[in-house]
Amino acid sequence: MLATRRNPQSRSDSFSSRYGTSKATSRSRRFARDTSVVSKRFERRQVPDSPPDGSSLSSSVITISVGPDKRLFAAHKEILCVSPFFATACSRAQSLDPSNSQRITLPEEQPEVFSCILEYLYRGDYYPRLTHNERRETWELETPTLKNGQSDGATIFHPAAGVEILKDTIVYCAANKYGLEHLKRLSLVKQGLHTGIQCSTILASARYAYANTPDHESKLRAHYLALIIRSRSTFKRSGTMQMEMEKGGKLFFDLFVAMCNHMDDLAMSNTKPLLVE
Repeated sequence: MLATRRNPQSRSDSFSSRYGTSKATSRSRRFARDTSVVSKRFERRQVPDSPPDGSSLSSSVITISVGPDKRLFAAHKEILCVSPFFATACSRAQSLDPSNSQRITLPEEQPEVFSCILEYLYRGDYYPRLTHNERRETWELETPTLKNGQSDGATIFHPAAGVEILKDTIVYCAANKYGLEHLKRLSLVKQGLHTGIQCSTILASARYAYANTPDHESKLRAHYLALIIRSRSTFKRSGTMQMEMEKGGKLFFDLFVAMCNHMDDLAMSNTKPLLVE
């Protein structure tokens, strides 16, 4: 079992610095401040499958059919079209079939993930949300309780993968698809605050991240590489890690390169320069 929460007082390691990642606490403060602004803007709006009646929003309502079971959601067009993906989808639907322009189909999306997207668009966050601990001056997840040994709401079952995946990883990949940059950063911060995550879940989630992000989208991939390096003693004892490494793939080549870079940085930091008199 592995805790992904970082020590707020520890400095980021050389790998994190090299790949542009930073402490979860400092990132959560910055992005949670942004989130609170959005939350206040939409705090009176609810996010069930349909927005509330009598809303002050003036735009039309778009119906979204999600997943193979065609579960229906509804959202105001002006909210949905904050996403470039949905702005383009609405425009395309209007041009192709004006009589049915208020409907979008997402057959490959998971309803639970799309629910997180809608919750973010209306409230600026999704469950479990970030909360401010005034005593410690830190941002934390709103549900510190554990479920099956790990933080509640940390994972969801992904039918295509056939295993539990970290929810924040799936949300990150969806946010990348929908063009929601702040949601990508928010999900990355929240992922670093969960605890009690099994090694098998970490590795399955890392593989999902690699399969669902382009090569130039390095932040989520770097998060997993840094996590494995920081927790290498745990992964070294993991039979799941051994089986996954035997399967191979780009994840483990990147991990090899990252660990080499990490060792080089440590070696350089321990080399004292010669004093010339």
